[in-house]
Amino acid sequence: MKKIEEFEQQNELTFTHRDVLQQAFVHRSYVNENKKLGFGHNERLEFLGDAVLELVVTDELYKKYPKKSEGELTAVRAAIVNTRSLSEAAQGLGMEDFLLLSKGEAKSTGRSRSYILANTFEAVVGALYTDLGYEAARDFIKKNLFHKIEPIINDKLWIDAKSFFQEKAQEIYSATPEYRVLKESGPDHDKAFTMGVFVGNKFFGEGSGASKQDAEQNAARAALDASGLVE
Repeated sequence: MKKIEEFEQQNELTFTHRDVLQQAFVHRSYVNENKKLGFGHNERLEFLGDAVLELVVTDELYKKYPKKSEGELTAVRAAIVNTRSLSEAAQGLGMEDFLLLSKGEAKSTGRSRSYILANTFEAVVGALYTDLGYEAARDFIKKNLFHKIEPIINDKLWIDAKSFFQEKAQEIYSATPEYRVLKESGPDHDKAFTMGVFVGNKFFGEGSGASKQDAEQNAARAALDASGLVE
C-alpha cells in the first residue's frame, strides 16, 4: 500500500491537512475491520464531492454548449460523472494503490471495484474542496475529466441508446426491440455478456458488457449506428 504523500506528489497537490486526503481513501469495510483506526471512512467526503463534481461539470457544459437544451445537458453530464467514467479516471490516477479496504473487499473485482473507485474519486474531490477550496477541486476535475466531454458529445455517448432505438423501432416498424443473450462468459463475480438486439426476427446489432444492461445499451448503440438513425 502506497503512502498518501505519493498521491500528493504524483498529482502536484499540497494538502494543509493531509489526514483529510487520507480519509478519502478509507472504505467503510476497512473501518469496520479496524475499530481503533482513529479516523472515519470516506462516505461524507464522497457525498460532498458528488455535489462539487456536478456543479463543476454543469458549469462547464452550460458555458461550452449554449445551444443544447436542459435535457441534453443533463444527459451529457450523467455520461461524464457516471460510475464507469469516474472509475476510469480513478484507475488512471492509480487510486487503487492507496485504497484502504477490508481483506474481503480487497478481493472484489468487476462492477463492485468500479463502484468503490468511482466513490473514491468523488471523496478525493470532497477532500480537495474541504481542505484547499473550490478552485483546487475544480482544477482537479478539469484535469481528469474534461477531456472526456468532446468524445462523449461527438460519439453521441450521452444518448440513452435503448430508449432511442425503441422509440425509432416503434415508429418505423411498429414493434418493440427484443434483447437476447448471444454469449456469456467468466465467473459469477466477474461475468461478461454479449447481447443481440432484434426487431421481430431481424437482427440489428450486438454489444458486450460487464452486465446485461451495459451489453444491451451497447447493442442498441450498434444498431443505431448500423441503421444510420443517429447522425
